[in-house]
Amino acid sequence: MKILEKIQSAEGREIILKGGESAKKVLVIGVFHGDEPQGKFLIENYLAENESRLLFIPCLNPDGLTANIRTNSNGVDLNRNFPTKNWQHTERNEFFGGESAGSEIETKFLVNIIDKYKPELILTLHAPFKVVNFDGDAQMICEKISEIINYPVEPSIGYPTPGSFGTYAGIEKKIPTITLELDEKCPVQELIEPVNKIFKLLEDY
Repeated sequence: MKILEKIQSAEGREIILKGGESAKKVLVIGVFHGDEPQGKFLIENYLAENESRLLFIPCLNPDGLTANIRTNSNGVDLNRNFPTKNWQHTERNEFFGGESAGSEIETKFLVNIIDKYKPELILTLHAPFKVVNFDGDAQMICEKISEIINYPVEPSIGYPTPGSFGTYAGIEKKIPTITLELDEKCPVQELIEPVNKIFKLLEDY
């Protein structure tokens, strides 16, 4: 699988987009939040064992991952930094959305990827809520994902998320966007089988 795009984070770590020769219009993203490492492991494990036609960003936030913090190295929650109509300048805590909408290297990278590759479906891997959340027209495929991993489908995560990626991509860009919230208490090795099945489902999307 080729590296299609590559940039460096603020601290010089690589952020990459991988895809095959005939990549489908499905994008999978791991590690929005650095303290949710499961996505990178599961994506890399899948790619080590399978040929894939999907597009993958295994780790969007390598600086946060290295520091085991939710935010990036600038203290910004990437999932509050997207240029949405509801973006807000908030207090500087772990949900801080940045000094301006779309200010962060990681956010700009993902916005550019969406503009260039025009995915028709997006899956992001998060933790810890054990739900299949979605924005936009994704309920039918979420029901199939729910059957595989046995998490409930929830159209709302239950609290406001101004500047979120789901709002940006799913609501405003009208790209069906799924947020798979994995069980952080489950050993990640036990998530390999169901998540691989989900990736296989997306291969046939």
